[in-house]
Amino acid sequence: MSGSDQGSWHTVSAGEGIAAIAKKNGYLWKTLWEHGNNSRIRSQRPNPNQLVAGDKVFLPPKGRRQEARATDARHSFRRKGEPTRLKLQLTSMGEPRGNEPYTLVFADTVITGSTDGQGRIDQPIPGEVATAMLTLNEGREQYPLTIGLLEPVEEPRGVQQRLLNLGYDCGGEDGQAGAGTRAALLRFQAENGLQQSGEMDGPTRDALRDLHV
Repeated sequence: MSGSDQGSWHTVSAGEGIAAIAKKNGYLWKTLWEHGNNSRIRSQRPNPNQLVAGDKVFLPPKGRRQEARATDARHSFRRKGEPTRLKLQLTSMGEPRGNEPYTLVFADTVITGSTDGQGRIDQPIPGEVATAMLTLNEGREQYPLTIGLLEPVEEPRGVQQRLLNLGYDCGGEDGQAGAGTRAALLRFQAENGLQQSGEMDGPTRDALRDLHV
């Protein structure tokens, strides 16, 4: 199926989530995600912002809305949107970095704030933002953030990404479960009371999901 009158299918590229796809194509993200033709992708990827390159998302035909306005005046129309939210939890040695000031920079926007008591940041951002810089400790700590590139934990690369983000060096995130990934898995399993199989098994994926959304 193709064409604007019937809708079309969008092939997901690496790093794309529903929010970015919706913003780029002029939809609200829920309009896409909750469409009946996207039921299959919803069942495969419970998190709309954790898609995999090659996934298919249906773009429904856009409806038209008419507004009656006087012809001898200028009128402004504002498109309603739904904010995307960047959610992080900052920890140090396993303890939350609560009530800590931070600066978040993306595009030409600079946002300052403080984490909550559990070290969490919950910040609305535009859906098309792909990168940001998080600064802590009065500028002494800077962390580049790549937004939307996290794959589902069901994917090997998603497991590797979470291991790396949690401090378990698996040698990269190429999706290949080599010696480095096995060593990281063994360490993660040992430190989290799991059976030390060195495999991406169900309990290990569940534990990663609990610790890293």
